[in-house]
Amino acid sequence: MHELSKNFVILQPISTNIIMESLQWLINLFTATDSVAHITLLYAVVIAMGVYLGKIKIGGISLGVTFVLFAGIVAGHIGFTAPLPILTFVQDFGLILFVFMIGMQVGPGFFESFGKAGVKLNGLASTAILLNIIVMFACYYIFFDTKNASNLPMMVGTLYGAVTNTPGLGAANEALSTVFGDNAPQIASAYACAYPLGVLGIIGATILIRYLCNVQLEKEEEQLKSMEETAANKKPYKMHLEVTNKYLEGKTLLQVHDFLNRDFVVSRIVHEGELSIPNRNTVFHMGDQMLIVCAEADQEAIMAFIGPKLDIDFEQSDQPLVSKRILITNPKINGKTLGGMHFSSVYGVNVTRVTRHGMDLFASTTLPLQVGDRIMVVGPEDAVDRVANKMGNSIRRLDAPNIATIFVGIIIGIIFGSLPLAIPGMPVPMKLGIAGGPLIIAILIGRYGYKIHLVTYTTTSANMMLREIGLVLFLASVGIKAGANFFETVVEGDGLLYVLTGFLITIIPILIVGPIARLKFKFNYFTIAGMIAGTYTDPPALAYANSICSKEAPAVGYSTVYPLSMFLRIFTAQIIVLFFCG
Repeated sequence: MHELSKNFVILQPISTNIIMESLQWLINLFTATDSVAHITLLYAVVIAMGVYLGKIKIGGISLGVTFVLFAGIVAGHIGFTAPLPILTFVQDFGLILFVFMIGMQVGPGFFESFGKAGVKLNGLASTAILLNIIVMFACYYIFFDTKNASNLPMMVGTLYGAVTNTPGLGAANEALSTVFGDNAPQIASAYACAYPLGVLGIIGATILIRYLCNVQLEKEEEQLKSMEETAANKKPYKMHLEVTNKYLEGKTLLQVHDFLNRDFVVSRIVHEGELSIPNRNTVFHMGDQMLIVCAEADQEAIMAFIGPKLDIDFEQSDQPLVSKRILITNPKINGKTLGGMHFSSVYGVNVTRVTRHGMDLFASTTLPLQVGDRIMVVGPEDAVDRVANKMGNSIRRLDAPNIATIFVGIIIGIIFGSLPLAIPGMPVPMKLGIAGGPLIIAILIGRYGYKIHLVTYTTTSANMMLREIGLVLFLASVGIKAGANFFETVVEGDGLLYVLTGFLITIIPILIVGPIARLKFKFNYFTIAGMIAGTYTDPPALAYANSICSKEAPAVGYSTVYPLSMFLRIFTAQIIVLFFCG
């Protein structure tokens, strides 16, 4: 027994040493700021906590991944941080990745958003963005000491928190680094003050417009339904016609197409009881019956020229013909037009419609095909299979994003963003920087990349993943850097003023532009709600608009102004800083 007690006494200090060494290892993991393990752990903890806390809804509204910024602020405040050069690198890399993937997403529809109604909506959105800036400057001169050099940069941070635009914050941060160097103000503090009330203010002001303009939601729904029923659009329209126009006797399909000067596809034709797939040289005869696919707006003109509709359905006919959706995955097809592929004359099939990003497009001969498109092909089974092989039709090829295109675009974007533009009156030459340069290049690549044989297709899930990774890295870095002085700046400083001025920056432009859109331009209220959400690039506001409308009007308004609004938010951030903060 005495021997056992002696051994226990010897083992006790050994066990204590082991425990102390283990605790010291754990402490070092959280405090040794220059180790890779510590830096990785820091970002993992901040991002994970921010994402989970951002899912909590208060009044049906959550802050989403933006809560990563607040988690980073807390981490920085308690000293859980990393070396400044590391934080700056991760912040800038995250910003580049984020804005580039945004550009790739909006690029294909950027220029198409400027249709007749699109010009008006984008004009209203641009006006709201200008008013945001004007209200910011008004608040700056009314509430703040203009002799303090840091107040205007902090108001820029307040502006981008008020409009809930994180890329703009990144662009402003980068521009401030150009002007102030390492002494740039940590404007993320002001951004964090204004952001929560900004989200609520956008939705609240949208609701207020409803009462100011005496809007009745039921009538707005009925108006949308009526517009859907009566408006001619570019959705594919199928009809069966009989040739009764004597002028068409002996004319080829190509001649008829050129004479009408309208896009249509004759996918099947019955001549003397025999069903076949026509091509450009097929000759029309009186009494021929045909299945035509055209734009809905053109159906009456085509029917008036060719002949009346028939109550038959060739697609139910027992013939060795198939209809098949084919996925384009062959990079060599990227950018080629439907007319240039000569589907009818070479392959003996017809393409009747194209589906891109979930939307059906009319198969115009001038429509350029893109990797990721799905085309509806009609013809003999063996011919359709040949087309499928030509197009690729391999889902596996689209499983991974086109990494080369992304990084080639980033290279060009950084070079483009680094080009100095000397403007009189500016303290330093203007540069689009690592935010503006990659954004513009991504938009151009997304829209025109096929012309230089760049495969720009990226699955929606891959785009969102890369985008979110870039965003959370940026937000975490900005929050950690701002956290050290956050409470001194906000609690002991002008925090309440940032909240108040941010709220004014949020709601005043909406309460001006919204009624104008309604009373002067007569836009549907749901379209206006989507336009406001897109102008402020605010998904929670879009979610609210979608929740009160059963139609797609909010999403249409959002997507119409979102590309230009995102570009202007980023571009104006740098202009404000370089012109006024130098």
